[in-house]
Amino acid sequence: MEDSRCRLMIIDDEPIVGKRLRQIFEKAGYDVEVFTSGLPALQELERRAYDIIVTDLKMEGVDGMKILETAREKNPDIKVIIITGFAKMETATEAFKKGVFDFIAKPFKVDELKQVILRAEEELHGSKK
Repeated sequence: MEDSRCRLMIIDDEPIVGKRLRQIFEKAGYDVEVFTSGLPALQELERRAYDIIVTDLKMEGVDGMKILETAREKNPDIKVIIITGFAKMETATEAFKKGVFDFIAKPFKVDELKQVILRAEEELHGSKK
């Protein structure tokens, strides 16, 4: 039987952020994978389809912009949410041009991220909730 849970990929170079978000979103019923760097996340995208990606913008090597571009090339319907402590208007504008679903400045409230993920899920699957 096909797992109908929304597949969520979280990429943040701060392990505590990924760990905390995994706990919160698994409890909320999501199928969650967490990565602390971009390259393994990109490799995982080659193996498995995801519905929503939450990625940090500034990471060593492969950054959030590259994740966004690659994910959207592979699946134009995927929803990518960028979280960053380095929110600049130019960066946000570039991200929206490349198809980001939303852009959240750190520090963020978990409820804010939950609301954005719910909106993304509704857009992906129609309003089921």
